[in-house]
Amino acid sequence: MFKYFPTNYVWNLSVDLAIEMGARIGEIEEMCAPLQEAAKAPDAAGTQAFRETWVRMADKLCGLAEEDEARGWLYSAGEKYRRASSYLITAERLQAHSAPGRLALYERELELFLKGSRLLGDRVQRVEIPYEGKHLSALYYPAHGLKSGERAPLLVQLNGLDSTKEMKYLVGLPAWLAQRGVSSLVVDQPGTGEALRLHGLTARYDTEHWASRVVDWLEQHPDVDPKRIGCEGVSLGGYYCPRAVAMEPRFACGVAWGANHDWRDVQKRRLEKEGDFPVPHYWAHVCWVWGAKDVDEFMHIAENVHLDGVVEKIKVPFLVTHGERDSQIPLKWAHRTYEQLVNSPKRELKIFTDREGGVQHASFDNSINAGHYIADWVAQTLGSHTA
Repeated sequence: MFKYFPTNYVWNLSVDLAIEMGARIGEIEEMCAPLQEAAKAPDAAGTQAFRETWVRMADKLCGLAEEDEARGWLYSAGEKYRRASSYLITAERLQAHSAPGRLALYERELELFLKGSRLLGDRVQRVEIPYEGKHLSALYYPAHGLKSGERAPLLVQLNGLDSTKEMKYLVGLPAWLAQRGVSSLVVDQPGTGEALRLHGLTARYDTEHWASRVVDWLEQHPDVDPKRIGCEGVSLGGYYCPRAVAMEPRFACGVAWGANHDWRDVQKRRLEKEGDFPVPHYWAHVCWVWGAKDVDEFMHIAENVHLDGVVEKIKVPFLVTHGERDSQIPLKWAHRTYEQLVNSPKRELKIFTDREGGVQHASFDNSINAGHYIADWVAQTLGSHTA
């Protein structure tokens, strides 16, 4: 794990995630060098200082991108806009949900991501899936070489507690899958991204409620093979995904990128100051995500967020992965999920070690080898290609 700030795990996690999204080391140095003292400050003061330097860099990149546009250098402009969006993702993620200007920061990130993608000629598309009188937004990315009338396998990809569809897209799994002939749908499910910030859709433990609507939508998509739709979830998605696959039989396979078998237990340990937090303002954040008025109500909700009696219902291939030195979710929960996959015809447990990297939570410290392993497993399982 790259530790720019010796005493601040949450900020180091954020910097590492930014690197995985494509941050440049010189820009990281420029943003983070002034923050060494702020990294030791309480959440409110520290995160404001973090936000200022990262937003300043995004502003600078946008200015440079405008100069590129004026010259007709649209690829260069697009890359800068999209990198600026990743820095805004990083800054916004650390703010308290009630922080002034947070929503505007998020909306700007969405705009810059799509503008940058368009100028780059990226085939990613923002789509909307009807849900509860509103919609779930997602990023659809087609498999490479998909011919007219051809239907490709597809992997639905779910956020964790504090990620967004743009973050997951930029880390790279959709591109690695597309190379292998598998399309992607990266979803802002309830409790994350646009669903939470723009539509007030909070998380729910019965993930099949919204996952089934996603499959309904995909079955009508002309470029998707409805018999080869898989599901992957990262971090808390390591709970959402197994639950969805267990309760929605139309999924053809599943992947937990970071097991999260018993999140209720993780919350109890966090109340006792065990394990690292993923974001500042943690308890306010989880109450916002789950629609709880206070920590007591949140802990009551969390009692349902476990997979005991659930994964036994999975009857399709399933891959469980975990980092050997995950300091947020104990490794024992990966073993628990794997042990209970008794009805999966093809179950696998992959622990990422120092040899291949990705030993931290959901492989945020080095995602590419872990991501390639997942992409190869999915392509092979869904009948696509790995070479």
